[in-house]
This record gives sequence, structure tokens and C-alpha cells, in this order.
Amino acid sequence: MSPGQKFFAATMAGIGILGLVQGGFTPSWSGVPRSFPGREYVAWLCAVVSLLCGLGMLWKRSAVVASRALLGFLLFWLVVVRVYGLVRYPGLGTFWSIGDTAAMAGAAWVLYARLAGDTRLRIARVLYGFGMIPLGVAHFINFKGTAALVPGWLPWHEAFAFLTGCAFIAAGVAIIIGVQARLAATLSALQMGLFLLLVWVPVVLAGANAGQWQEFVGSWVLMAAGWAVADSYAGGLLEPLVA
Repeated sequence: MSPGQKFFAATMAGIGILGLVQGGFTPSWSGVPRSFPGREYVAWLCAVVSLLCGLGMLWKRSAVVASRALLGFLLFWLVVVRVYGLVRYPGLGTFWSIGDTAAMAGAAWVLYARLAGDTRLRIARVLYGFGMIPLGVAHFINFKGTAALVPGWLPWHEAFAFLTGCAFIAAGVAIIIGVQARLAATLSALQMGLFLLLVWVPVVLAGANAGQWQEFVGSWVLMAAGWAVADSYAGGLLEPLVA
């Protein structure tokens, strides 16, 4: 496993620990209606799956099984929870959530493909690329809110909001069609890393509320997923993009 793929595995284990500690859904596993029977047990299940699969992917003897289990669970969540939510309640939250889950599923599939010698690595990357598009759309749905998140010391807040939304969509399209796909995957991971560093780290240090903590965690997970996918290309994220 590459550094990015190990980081993604460790992140999933961390999400599991967070879910167990707080006793509820982390941002990666949100979307279950409050009226759903046994909702609290579903939250525990998501936390346990994240923890066991994350740890399992870090152990060579169980990595293939763990990555396949995580992929299956994420694909189930994508279809049953995210797509259903988007159909029933299209809006900012559901667009961001479906992109988040698709990106995670793409990263999990990349790990499985690399570990098990699966030939569908291209499909895994395309799934990640599809996830980038609704993330970009969400920027435009909440355009003013996105512009307000741009640090105050930077000028042209609306221009940055427009640019980052377009960047997500462009990265998704590039990965899907296979044109400069490695560059697109790398830049998508770096963009999420910059969101984390410039927007959410200062907020957390200043005393974040529950919603802002969720945004911090969500950005971390997306950065980890992007790094894992970028590392699936020759050279990886940490190598120069141009020889």
C-alpha cells in the first residue's frame, strides 16, 4: 500500500473510533432518517465497520478482505441512503453527501483493486471522479455560504468560491474521461487539504461548534480519499507531476 492508501485506511479507523466515542453518526455515515427503527444500532454498526475495516486494511493478511468489506458497505450506503436521499430531498446536504460517499467508495475500491489484483481499477477511479461533480455542484447551491468560508485575509471571496466549485467539477470530468486524470486527482486532494488547513483548522482552534467539527472531519476524510486515489496512478501524489 502507498502512503496515501495507508492514510485512508488509518482515517477510516479513526472515523470508527470517533463514532464509538460520540455514540452517533459521523459525517461520513449521516443520512439515516430519525424515524428509522433501530437508528442508534445502525450508527454503532457504521462505527464498527469503519474501525474494523480501517484496521484490517493496515494489516497485510486481512487487507484484501477488509477493503472488499468496506467497499461493499460504502456501495450499499451510496445506493440505499445517498441516492434515496438525493431523490427525496435534493439540496446542498444531499449533493455533498452523495459526492462524499462516492469519493470514499472510489478510494476503497482503489485499495481493493491494488491489493487483490482486481482489473477494475479504472472503474474505481471513475467512481471517485463522479463523486467530485456533486461536491462542485454543492458549492454553487450554497454559493454565498461557500464564499463566507474563504479566510478574511484572502481577497475576492466569491471568485474563490466559484473557482473551487469549478475545480471539483473539472477534476471529476478529467478523471472520468481519463485526461490528465492523475493531475486532477492530485489537485482534488490538495484542494481538500487546503480547505482543512485554511478554513477548518483555524475554526477548530478558535472553538468549533458541532457542525463545524463535522465539516472538519468531512474535509479530512475527503482529503484522505483523494490521496488514496491519486496514489493509484504512477508516481503518486508525493512524486513530481511532470517528469
